[in-house]
Amino acid sequence: MRHGRWRFLLGALVPALVLHVVFVLSPYAQAFYLSLTDWTGVAGEARFVGAGNYARLGGDSLFLDAVRNNAVMLLVVPIATIALGLGLASLLRTRRGSAGYQIVYFFPQLLSLVVIAVLWGFVYNPNTGLLNSGLRAVGLGGLTKSWLADPAFALAAVMAVLIWSSVGFYVVLFRAAIDAIPAELYEAALIDGAGSWTTFRRITIPLVRESVQVAFVYLGIAALDGFAVVQVMTVGPGGPDGATEVIGLSLYRNAFTYGKFGYASAMGVALFFATLTLAILALRAGRKDRLELA
Repeated sequence: MRHGRWRFLLGALVPALVLHVVFVLSPYAQAFYLSLTDWTGVAGEARFVGAGNYARLGGDSLFLDAVRNNAVMLLVVPIATIALGLGLASLLRTRRGSAGYQIVYFFPQLLSLVVIAVLWGFVYNPNTGLLNSGLRAVGLGGLTKSWLADPAFALAAVMAVLIWSSVGFYVVLFRAAIDAIPAELYEAALIDGAGSWTTFRRITIPLVRESVQVAFVYLGIAALDGFAVVQVMTVGPGGPDGATEVIGLSLYRNAFTYGKFGYASAMGVALFFATLTLAILALRAGRKDRLELA
């Protein structure tokens, strides 16, 4: 009986493990190896160059622009999205007909990022776009700009799209977490004379902390990517003066435009470790918070 159980477990797990190794771990291993070579993507052989590709990253000005832009996105996109999501979810808790609002907020999730980028490209059009047309209509024509062509505003315009496309999902996520909080806590706070801000800060935020932690990890990964939106919305290498260059776009260009697959793999490995570090730090911070609360 015991041997039959082990045979069943091995029969169920081994095929899944083999598929995981072949289709997940093997590509990672290949990328790590290629990052140490000068493979062009078409040549049959790849010359081993060791850490040469990684040394080049430090002197690549466009890649450093990408790192800077991804760092700004990592700081702004998760914080702004979580703040908006939490605020809107808290407002919906006390509003009638909130289900309808949630559907409206969630609607961008039904669209792919490529479609969203195309739509916002029309919005940002300097001549016929909705944004500049709206500013002119209310007498603020002096504020109109070529949003995606101005180095001072291009990255902010891209981040606004990422936030807009994500916030609806997190409104629904945080609303579900808030609904799980016992109503008695809010009633007790109301009896004690606590205002809306105090209730939000003292009750809501501590009790949805785990959901916020998960949201930060996912939004951080999205901020370290940003490839699809930047690729569709901006023109040229890194947009105006590298203002919207991101690591994923630099990786794509080096691999499929310049034929530097080894160098692009080094960028991919660097991005992998940046993402892994972000996830580990966020999870450790959440674990530390839970231990302190315990």
